[in-house]
Parts: sequence; structure tokens; C-alpha cells
Amino acid sequence: MDALRDAWQELLSLPHLVAWLGLAWAVYMAVLGGWIVLQKREPVATLSWLLGLALLPYLGFLIYHVFGPQRIHRQRLRRARSRELLPAEGDLGGTFHVDAAELARLGAATTGLPPASASDVRLLVDGGAKYGALLADIAAAERHVHLEYYIYEPDRTGTALRDALVERARAGVQVRLLLDAIGSARARRFFRPLLDAGGELAWFHPMRFGRIWRRPWANLRTHRKIVVIDGRVAYTGGMNITDEQDERLGDSAYRDLHLRLEGQVVRSLQLVFCEDWAYATGDRGFLAAVARETPREAAPGPVRAQVLVSGPDSPWEAIHRLHVSAIQAAKTRVWMTTPYFVPGEAAMMALTSAALAGLDVRLLVPRESDSTLVTLAARSYFGPLLLAGVRIHEYGPRMLHSKSLLVDDALVVVGSANFDHRSFRLNFEVSVLFDDPGIAAELSALFEGELAHAPRVHRGRPRPLLRARLPEALARLMSPLL
Repeated sequence: MDALRDAWQELLSLPHLVAWLGLAWAVYMAVLGGWIVLQKREPVATLSWLLGLALLPYLGFLIYHVFGPQRIHRQRLRRARSRELLPAEGDLGGTFHVDAAELARLGAATTGLPPASASDVRLLVDGGAKYGALLADIAAAERHVHLEYYIYEPDRTGTALRDALVERARAGVQVRLLLDAIGSARARRFFRPLLDAGGELAWFHPMRFGRIWRRPWANLRTHRKIVVIDGRVAYTGGMNITDEQDERLGDSAYRDLHLRLEGQVVRSLQLVFCEDWAYATGDRGFLAAVARETPREAAPGPVRAQVLVSGPDSPWEAIHRLHVSAIQAAKTRVWMTTPYFVPGEAAMMALTSAALAGLDVRLLVPRESDSTLVTLAARSYFGPLLLAGVRIHEYGPRMLHSKSLLVDDALVVVGSANFDHRSFRLNFEVSVLFDDPGIAAELSALFEGELAHAPRVHRGRPRPLLRARLPEALARLMSPLL
């Protein structure tokens, strides 16, 4: 016994303990590092995770286990099965113009959703325009109301919408509400009246830490905002359900942009919702009934449109790929609005190349977003953009939350996706591509109106080391993880 005790004490002596800890660290880095390297992601992102694991032994593994990049293979299979039950139209919306035809083919190939058309498109600026129209359309619903949101707050705006849904559910309308389990966590006990009235509620990727080897979906959220009413009217864009996005309730409300759509394109958004609902609930039985209830427009509308979706269940980064391709195809101008600007190498190359080629390239971002880290990271990219000739404007009165892209005089993209790594690779996002001069002109006028409240960023502005250059450089190191 004494010999065993002496051996144990010798093992725990400082030199031996350091050696054992060093060996454990080496094994830890070899196993986890090899695992991360074999995923073959971007070198910068891979190196960032390896550095984090090295500097934070074991704690770094926990962070990676919860927040590290993941692919969802089961969802891809479920989505494929749901498309069999609710197929998109085979020939929607005719042909895009020559300049946009390649983008339309790219969108169809990467998302599986064909080009469509819209009979009516309305750009809704701020919550006052969106919420009023949405409540009116819900009040007129006769068959079903489908909603999917990232953030749903139990405040005045959330209560008004919930009560409208309760009234429709009591009238026999089928109400299905899909919410992100993290973004809408504060509303978890808020929907009892809706359930009591016969409505249905599902949570996207709820946090479950049951088995240690089963990674939670903490970092993979649905950032989509979709409403489909009777298969005839749809809403999508950047606005959640919260008082923070209703300018009627406060001067600090977010500045935002949303869409109200009618026509064939509604069926594509219906399909996206149904796929997400089937994935979140495992219930595929409702799909055939929804297919019967969703009208098929006999004739294409005047507006060429295509729904774009992306998420970690696809390797193609469809929305990211289409943004970059649209910028590269531009002939006269590229105007972009985004609340979070953290571009990758391809996007930076496309933007600077367009500006260097003499195109009118403008970027509209908030002066201060709701994330200091993202604001600092965004500013770290301004230098090369300004040097190339990109005009950057920082919107100041309120937090700018709009997400839009305007290329030349007809191409428009509006949706839920920010121009950052999280939206392009981690979140489930939805956008709509339009090939229409009228919508382009309307968005152009809106953009120019915003510039009155968005001073231009100039080269040579004061850049103190400790207050600007160093914090921005440090924030940029986190760009692949934001």
C-alpha cells in the first residue's frame, strides 16, 4: 500500500503532472484538430477554430461542440420528401430577361425552386406599414395562416398578432406558427390562448443537451420571416414581431423593409414553410391538404420573381452565391443595404472589382448596429472598399435593419439574409429575387431617400489607434465566426 501511495504521489508531482497535461493537450489537439481539418471548410475559419481550441483547452471543445459549424443531413432528406408532396410549379413566370436569366438558372439549381412570377408586389417600409397590412390580411383568412419567425416578442405587437390568430383559429381557420426556439424564447408561454383555440405551435431547433455525443443545434437558427395566408398572399423580408420594429411605438424603432406578395411566387414560399414545418414537427400528413388548399395561378403575373433559400442543410450557400454573381454581372450600379456587413473574400473581390471598373457601388450600413462587435468588424473592411471607390454611408437616426441589393435598373433582392457569414452559412434564410424595372425604381428611390440621414464615410477620417484601428482589427479576427 505504501508503495502504491508513493507511486501515486510521484505521478502527481509537478514535473510529472506538467508532462501528463502536455500529453493530454497534444492528444486533444490531434484528435479534435484532425476532425476540424477534415471538414474542409475555409482555411481562415478552420485556423480560427484551431487557435480557439489550442488557447482554451477543453473549454474550447465545449464551445465548438455547441457553436461550431454543422451540416444537417437528415433535414435534406426530409425536405426532398416534402417536395414530393407539395411540388413547386414546373413552369412559373415565363422567362427572365437575358441579363437575369443566368442568375435565375443559378437560383433554381442551388435551391430547387424554379423561377416564378408575382401579380402584386408591395415594398413595406417599417413596422407601421407591415403590421397593419398583415393584420388586415389575417382577418380575411378563410382556410389557413402559416407563420415562421426568428423573433416573436410577447409585447404589444406580439399580443395584437396573437389575438388576431386566436380569432381566426376560433373561426375554423387552420393556424400554424413556427418559431425559432432561441430567438423567440421569451414567448414560450405566451401562446396558450392560441393553442386553446385550436392553433398549432412548433419550435425550431429547441435546445436539448440530453446525450453528450449529440451536438445541440445552438448555432443553427431559422432567421426566416414568412407568412402565407390561404396560399394567395405572402409576406417575407427583414421584420420580426416586436415593438422594436414599429416606429409608431417609439422613435428608436428599427428602420426595416418587408414584402407583401401575391401570385405564383406565393406557392414557393408556401413550400419553404411546409418544409420547415415538416422538419421541425416530423408531421408530413398536413402537406397533401395544404397542396390542395394552395391555388395554382393559371397565368403568370407581370413581375418576374424567384424565391431563394439557404441554410446549413445545403452546401451551395445559394443566397451568398447569388449576391456575388449579381454583383459580378452588374453593368452600371450596385447598391446594397445591410445591417451586418462581414463579407468573405469572394464578396470583397466582387465589390472592389465593380468599383474599380467604374460602376456606381454604394453600401448603406447602420452607424451603430445592435452588436458592437459586428459594427467594429464591418468597419475593418471599409479601407479597401473606399480605396477602390465604393461609396459607404452610415445611417444614423435609427438602427438600420433592411436587407436589399439593387443591381442596374431591374435586378432586386430583398429578404431576411444579412451580408455576413452567419446569414450565408449558419442561418436558414429566405430572399426573393426580382427582375423588374418598377420594383428597382421604387427601391432606388427608397435608397436615395435614406442617404439624407446617412453621412458618407470618407478616406482620411480620424482613426485613433485605441478607439478605432485596434478594436476593429481584433473584431475582424472573429469575422469567420460571426
